[in-house]
Amino acid sequence: MTPFEANPRAAEVEAFLARTPFAQKLGMRCDIRGDEMTAVLPFSKKLIGNFTIKALHGGAISSFLELTAMAQVFLVTDLARPPRPINLTIDYLRQGHAKDLYARAYITKMGRRMASVRAEAWQEEKSKPVTALMAHFMVGGD
Repeated sequence: MTPFEANPRAAEVEAFLARTPFAQKLGMRCDIRGDEMTAVLPFSKKLIGNFTIKALHGGAISSFLELTAMAQVFLVTDLARPPRPINLTIDYLRQGHAKDLYARAYITKMGRRMASVRAEAWQEEKSKPVTALMAHFMVGGD
């Protein structure tokens, strides 16, 4: 499959986000091309955590990254439902300004029971991430 061919799981990922109330509250959407997904968090005033410096709320950013990581695992697997988080580590690297936020997640290890995922969110320059996530998700062994 080339990066621009449709992934049959793309519709399922979009349905997952559509039925996830917090993803809807954030206004999150995804651009999926093959197995690559770029998540987008469009700026909204409701996402501001500090009005004095117009900074995005850390909870909104971390939730966006967690959902991005879950959606990426769901996209590239044949799981019947999105993976369940085991643990997350969030590193806040720069201030999130009052602008759109983008994110990508990368699976570093996929096992039978657990997936390790890292994700980064950026605004204007991908090489200058705002926040990074390292997470483990349960993918098997109900």
